[in-house]
Amino acid sequence: MTELEQQLAFIIEIDKLKAVYRQTTVKEDKDRHENSAEHSWHITLTAQLLQGYAEQPINMTRVIKMLLIHDVIEIDAGDLFAFAETKDHKQQAIKEQKAAHRLFGLLPKAQFEEYQTLWLEFEAADTNDAQFAKSMDRILPLVQNMNNQGGSWAKHKISQSQVLVRNKHLQTIAPKLWQYVVAQTELAVTKGWLL
Repeated sequence: MTELEQQLAFIIEIDKLKAVYRQTTVKEDKDRHENSAEHSWHITLTAQLLQGYAEQPINMTRVIKMLLIHDVIEIDAGDLFAFAETKDHKQQAIKEQKAAHRLFGLLPKAQFEEYQTLWLEFEAADTNDAQFAKSMDRILPLVQNMNNQGGSWAKHKISQSQVLVRNKHLQTIAPKLWQYVVAQTELAVTKGWLL
């Protein structure tokens, strides 16, 4: 295959992300479940809008790339609810590793290596770029659930502490957004949307 054929094969394959559905619902569309492609677009734009809150240096080009590809692996591995059991997350991680290798492996070698490396960096969240990207992936569902009377939190009886743990990277990368998250979760508890 030529490089173009490999790239087009990947482009065709990632269209399948539109058929992977999440727990978060789209209030404005009769509460249908959002798909992972929509989520990737939404968090990428969110990151661009909220980048000014980062108190550590970040490279937005890298952040955007991470956000655009971070859920591609769900084409093979599926979407696991954020608040699933720990054992389920461990099994999911194994599936995701295999999926990343297969899906990014459709690309020419240099792009495969770049995307695989970015995805692994996002998963580890050890760098400023990855922590900010992961924070955007975590804060948007909070915003959506708050806008939808608790949304998936209320449906699955999620606790405030669970949401705070999911958003922990904000404490160092964007403390003002962390304060917002804490205040929003406290409000959600008073409204009965979080335990």
